[in-house]
Amino acid sequence: MTTDPNPTDDREARSDEQRDDAAGTASATEDGAAEERRTDEGSTDDGPEIVDGRTVEHLITDHERDIAATAEGTDATAARRPNLDLPRLELGRRDFMKAGAAVGAMTGLAGCTSVLSDEGNGGGGSSGASGEHSVAPGEHDEYYGFLSGGHTGEIRVVGIPSMRELMRIPVFQAESARGFGHDAKSSEILEEGGGYTWGDTHHPRVSQTDNDYDGRWLFVNDKANGRMARVDLEYFETDAITNVPNSQAVHGACMQLPDTQLVFGVGEFRVPMPNDGRDVDDPDAYGSVLTAIDPETMDVEWQVEVDGNMDNGDGGKEGRWFFATGYNSEEGVTQGEMTRSDRDYVKAFDIPAIWDAVEAGNYEEISGVPVVDGTMDSSLNEGDRPVVRYVPTPKSPHGVSVTPDGNYAIASGKLDPTCTVIGVDEIAEVDDPADAILGQPRVGMGPLHTAYDDRGHAYTTLFIDSQVVKWDYEAAVEAEAGSEEPIVEKHDVHYNPGHLIASESYTASPQGDYLVSLNKLSKDRFLPVGPIHPENDQMFYIGDDDAGMELVKDKPSYPEPHDASIVHRDKIEPAKTWDPDDYDLDFVPEGEESFERVDDSTVEIEMWARRNEYAFPEVTVREGDEVTIRISNVETTSDVIHSIAIPEYDINLALAPQDTREVTFTADEPGVYWAYCAYFCSALHLEMRSRILVEPRDG
Repeated sequence: MTTDPNPTDDREARSDEQRDDAAGTASATEDGAAEERRTDEGSTDDGPEIVDGRTVEHLITDHERDIAATAEGTDATAARRPNLDLPRLELGRRDFMKAGAAVGAMTGLAGCTSVLSDEGNGGGGSSGASGEHSVAPGEHDEYYGFLSGGHTGEIRVVGIPSMRELMRIPVFQAESARGFGHDAKSSEILEEGGGYTWGDTHHPRVSQTDNDYDGRWLFVNDKANGRMARVDLEYFETDAITNVPNSQAVHGACMQLPDTQLVFGVGEFRVPMPNDGRDVDDPDAYGSVLTAIDPETMDVEWQVEVDGNMDNGDGGKEGRWFFATGYNSEEGVTQGEMTRSDRDYVKAFDIPAIWDAVEAGNYEEISGVPVVDGTMDSSLNEGDRPVVRYVPTPKSPHGVSVTPDGNYAIASGKLDPTCTVIGVDEIAEVDDPADAILGQPRVGMGPLHTAYDDRGHAYTTLFIDSQVVKWDYEAAVEAEAGSEEPIVEKHDVHYNPGHLIASESYTASPQGDYLVSLNKLSKDRFLPVGPIHPENDQMFYIGDDDAGMELVKDKPSYPEPHDASIVHRDKIEPAKTWDPDDYDLDFVPEGEESFERVDDSTVEIEMWARRNEYAFPEVTVREGDEVTIRISNVETTSDVIHSIAIPEYDINLALAPQDTREVTFTADEPGVYWAYCAYFCSALHLEMRSRILVEPRDG
């Protein structure tokens, strides 16, 4: 069943409190003076401009005014940007209406805004839901959506187009429903991955073969703790975590294509290398690194140090180039120091050239890893084949993504209203990397991330405008810098979108039907649940260019998701039961259960679970024994999940059919401890238990 979000009515109903969120900090005295000066035309000769009964100062936050005032952008875009100097704002109504900070005054706009309309609010699609995009009970979705879980350290699996949540995959922290971090194997993965108690997943990317999803693995970064993880998509289970050295806050997570030759972790925070107490008060000695990881072994192959901080990344389609956005070219440590310049860079990494440097020994080994010097002044960046090319862009570019045809890498401005279209082939040919910039369309305020359809369109989130803008990237190459001509349409979202993803957008063959915008604020969208509000994932149908973008569903999301990947169901083949040959532990079939006292203080138990019973109704051990339990679920029918929970020893192992898990604990307190099945598995589920008797050692 689809919903009818009706964003137009929703914006009209926005509360005064929400408008005040965007109002800035003008005083009550200024409010009164503005009220007295108000005219029917919306402004006066001697006072600030009035729009819909409110001063423009009230409708633009201090932060967003600062962004607009400090972001210089290109000469072309700076010339076209409205003058936001305060206290007197010279801001045209059309420009003002596009500013997301002014959404409180946008009561006359429709949810989908055609930029071809003279009034800026006509045509271009419907905001209502369509039955064509619903999935009836019992039917399956067309796509898997893999959404980052943010601070939960997990991956959320949703069906698309239903937007139903199907499963959660714990990645960077223990989770009892899946038993992750409770058995020996997953506990070891977490411990070897740094031993942290939490993680922050950002950018899930699915492995590819020949630039198409192969359904083998999903890779995701830990923004918080500088880690990369791999998820096995046969079992939808995390099977490896790499704690990345010389790096804090691994942000982007992408691959070398076309065949997932490497997995890249884009390091964000600059730190001394090694970070062992040296150079702590010398920011000039800090560095950030791009990390290359072998997808098979999850070992770090090499790193490249660069100037400034890095943000997001994406790989070219032919294997030579990897792109990362960067900020803080000033290499400062405070906000003021990091925002002095009006330019930053997209770093274009020449992967074969980096391999050549490593094989020639042109690196420094730091923390056991070859680190190649890719800074601007490096000797490796001299000559005809620099290892890193620095493409200048407007200040603080955020997202970067490569078009499906592999011709362009598009970086979003964040603090500039443009996107920068970089010619991939041109990077190797030009003497000045700036000459590889082929277009810079003006898309709107706060562009962050870009996705693609199969018809030459780019879709970019506008954080400040609270919109998704659809534009033609080939037209952007033909247009003048700063032009709005490539824009096809804009659609409002609720509110402040970060990432977005279209179906199979990261491949060479996007499907061009569905797009999901992951919005940071929901405000009035859902039932109130306390001071920490849900976020809002909104799905659009984008398959009809004549009708325009159609908002068909939205759902609340637990904070704070970031990126996503959408993969057709035909490209993933999840197992319905475990194959015992796929793990190292020996399966324990019925009739082969065993209890063995290895020595005076060590006990090994091999047992099975099936509906209603465990292999041993009870076991007896002695106080102080180290007890290892290996247990197999002998069921062959899918969906019959068992577990063994021993709460007093902090144990909860989830057991899918044919799965085997192992755990070791010390029976340090004498007494009776019930082990029971925590998954409701049958009519006699409550009777499925085993007594663990811990006898006093001196008894």
